[in-house]
Amino acid sequence: MSATMSKNSQPVTLTSDVPYGMAGGAPLLLDILWPASLPRTPMPAVIEIHGGGWAEGEKDALRNRFLAERGYFTVSISYRLSSEAIFPAQAHDAKAAVRWLRAHASEYGVDPDRVGVWGHSAGGHLAALLGTSADVVELEGDSGWAGCSSRVQAVVDICGPTDTLDPAWEEVLDAHGFLEQFFGGPASERPDLAHAANPITHVRSDAPPFMILHGEQDELVPFGQSRLLHEALRAEGVDSRLVPVKGGDHGLDGHWEELERLMLDFFDEHLRG
Repeated sequence: MSATMSKNSQPVTLTSDVPYGMAGGAPLLLDILWPASLPRTPMPAVIEIHGGGWAEGEKDALRNRFLAERGYFTVSISYRLSSEAIFPAQAHDAKAAVRWLRAHASEYGVDPDRVGVWGHSAGGHLAALLGTSADVVELEGDSGWAGCSSRVQAVVDICGPTDTLDPAWEEVLDAHGFLEQFFGGPASERPDLAHAANPITHVRSDAPPFMILHGEQDELVPFGQSRLLHEALRAEGVDSRLVPVKGGDHGLDGHWEELERLMLDFFDEHLRG
């Protein structure tokens, strides 16, 4: 399905339910939102990964509208939820989406060397994991497009978990059952799996620039989770900016206009500069 829309800036085109891989015998799907009038030079691209505790939520290309209207090729991906498969299935799917994007870059007028990713909550976790775990073989999966890199060039992590083995935070999440379903058991009983899932585990000096946004009043994922990742990145010399959202809770209601402006500026700096 395709549709054309406009709002304040250039019109954009929506293309829904594009297969980007196969997992468990079913197609993995993404939605594309991109400028209706293609630029003369290849576009930077940004992938959005939805939240929902890895257990719920769905893709929605319109979350990328603020980027597509300003000349970005954007995709919003579905991925296997924890009711379908435990970690690392979700990382495998996210990396397959990056590989799909590179494999189809020339078809869509995308610059394969300028790919960013962003996500909120569980999506922020997966975005951060993409940023820190480039070339980690056990997280790549085999959902197609072998030979294409899953490396990204810029990451925005919004309220994403970074240390699933933090006992205080595990207790909060286990009250909702998210972590136990994600790992197929309590994180404390799956330490190897939890360690692999932590973005801070894989931080290296060649990680891409990060912007980390987190509500100071987040009741679900403590602000300290983002501070841990920021400090680990900075310790390796990675360009990382931690932005506390004053008065923001986990949902960040009332702050999204500000966050979109910050994200646009960040991606412009690192994918257009």
